[in-house]
Amino acid sequence: MKANQSMLNTKRQKVIVAVIKSLRLPFLILTPVNAFLAYSVVVSSGSPINLIWMSLALLGALMAHISVNTFNEFFDFDSGLDLKTNKTPFSGGSGGLPQVPDAKNTVLMVAIISFLITVFIGVYFIVEHGLGILPIGLLGLLLITLYTRQLNRYPWLCLMAPGLGFGFLFVVGIQFALVGEYQLLAWYVAIVPFCLSTNLLLLNQYPDIDADITVGRRHFPIAYGVKRSNGLYAFFMVLPIVVVISYVLVGLLPLTSLYSLLVVPLSFFAWLGAIKYGKDIGQHSQYLASNVAVAILMPIILAASIIY
Repeated sequence: MKANQSMLNTKRQKVIVAVIKSLRLPFLILTPVNAFLAYSVVVSSGSPINLIWMSLALLGALMAHISVNTFNEFFDFDSGLDLKTNKTPFSGGSGGLPQVPDAKNTVLMVAIISFLITVFIGVYFIVEHGLGILPIGLLGLLLITLYTRQLNRYPWLCLMAPGLGFGFLFVVGIQFALVGEYQLLAWYVAIVPFCLSTNLLLLNQYPDIDADITVGRRHFPIAYGVKRSNGLYAFFMVLPIVVVISYVLVGLLPLTSLYSLLVVPLSFFAWLGAIKYGKDIGQHSQYLASNVAVAILMPIILAASIIY
């Protein structure tokens, strides 16, 4: 009896570990980072911060991010893709479900529950502020539900989805949730995380190209090749530089916002790695790590400069 109970407890522990892995916790930091950028816009406008609204907006964004991650983990395992990828710390899935297949339904349940929490929080803000946030909310829900199984088959839609989510939907959506109206500066600065998040996913797709082809995916590196993808990466690397400098020159951002450009060499380093190694870049994780670092650090520095 004790042996059976011990086996059951061990199985439960393995399921819990697999679910936690499927959340992709290290990547969830992107959510508070971009929420901080939205917060900085509101503070700079002189609007008061409602802590309840701020907490709910952050929770809703986190639930949306968790829902995307867990749906992606579930469908990638269900399609057999997880068994074909060469995993790196930044690509190829978490590995949680291949190690513990029994956690599959639990991961799906987490995805659905987090999705529903996102919906309920969105409805709350509609009640509080009106229908102004509805278009952003509906687009966000579509991205969550369509990303893994549908959008990955359309190169440009797949390319833009992360930037739309982490850039415009998170920054502009959270800003609206905090004050009940749209502020132009939120739309302006959202271009920065849009570019960074786009490049983040783009480079992380390189190591999975061969495996993704086997399950019918057709994202940008598959459809147009690594060379063109490197060129696109360079475009989204340069655009935030142009944006920040232009905003400073016209007075939309303070002079201290130029400090956010100090991390641009990390993007350049990642780009050189992509040029040198192409789809084998996953074997040289320092380049992928640099790509992640700039996606985190640049919005933080930019937000701090807006506040201070």
